[in-house]
Amino acid sequence: MKLSARIAAPVAALVLAGLTATACAPQTSDTAAEGDEKTGTLRVWLFQEVGNKPKEQVVDAAVAEFEKSHEGAEVEVEYIPVDTRAQRIKAAFNDPGSAPDLIEYGNTDTAGYVKDGGLADVSAEFAAWDEAKDTDPTARQSVTVDGKVYGAPLFVGVRALYYRTDVFDELGIGAPKSQAELISTAKKIHKEKPDLYGLAVGGAYTYGAMPFIWAHGGELADEKGGTYTSAINGDEARKGIEAYTSLFGDDNCPAAKCASMGGNATVTAFASGKAAMAIGGDFSHAAVEAGAVKGKYAVVPLPGVAKDSIAPAFAGGNNIGVLKSSSHRTLAVDLMKSLTGKRTQAKMFDAMGFLPTYTDV
Repeated sequence: MKLSARIAAPVAALVLAGLTATACAPQTSDTAAEGDEKTGTLRVWLFQEVGNKPKEQVVDAAVAEFEKSHEGAEVEVEYIPVDTRAQRIKAAFNDPGSAPDLIEYGNTDTAGYVKDGGLADVSAEFAAWDEAKDTDPTARQSVTVDGKVYGAPLFVGVRALYYRTDVFDELGIGAPKSQAELISTAKKIHKEKPDLYGLAVGGAYTYGAMPFIWAHGGELADEKGGTYTSAINGDEARKGIEAYTSLFGDDNCPAAKCASMGGNATVTAFASGKAAMAIGGDFSHAAVEAGAVKGKYAVVPLPGVAKDSIAPAFAGGNNIGVLKSSSHRTLAVDLMKSLTGKRTQAKMFDAMGFLPTYTDV
């Protein structure tokens, strides 16, 4: 597949990280491991998804194959909450004794984690890996900082608008064609059906807000001469922020409930039948299909400012990286390949809807 949706550049993402909770985490120190043990237990932290069971089954199969081909190696997988990942991973960077060998991390976290010195440079191993040559260039960029590779892409996810077809049909309305119509539709639905959020939004859902900023012409950061400066306070960005925050209130998604919600919480609200619309990714498909709204929803691009326009999509996605502190570097790199290889990604697409990062999968 060829990726064309917008991915925040790793350096620009570092500017964003300075505006979020990750900036509050402690600074890290040099925790590079001295040895490279060829047996023992590998610890892996992966993200807990909404509807995680299918993901676990794919991971279990990949781990079983890895253990079979690596005598003396065992793998322990822990699923951690996405919304608190930054604090936990940053703490692991500072404490090698409790740190895992591999982590799943968001593509907007790459630059920050590299700056903190937590991820191992796997450029040589990635370059020598046969399957890596088929990695989409955009996906490759998400693990690359200053020309060095710090992991392997796991999947890419493009966000769009999920909406309840049964609710829309009942109220005689169609999918919104502009951002203003999206906002007014959300409030209309909540007025007609007070037990539903019109559009589930989250104060902790940064990636849900980004399309609003970009649709108004705003940017997270501006680049000049290789240096990035925050642009989030620019006039265009402010218009996007105002549009997004106008959805927090008693006329759509009460701030008391929605201000603390992250992306997973908004998808959960939609899947459970508590929201008429939500901004979700292709990776949300499995959770929605397993929920109360199965067969009663559709997905369309998130509308832009002008009628019939499309807001720039945030192409999120996750990677798998080896920690610099791992005392099992060779094994950890092999496991990284197993978890992100073509076979696993194809299975993950079938199970979770995660879009593969290879051009031929």
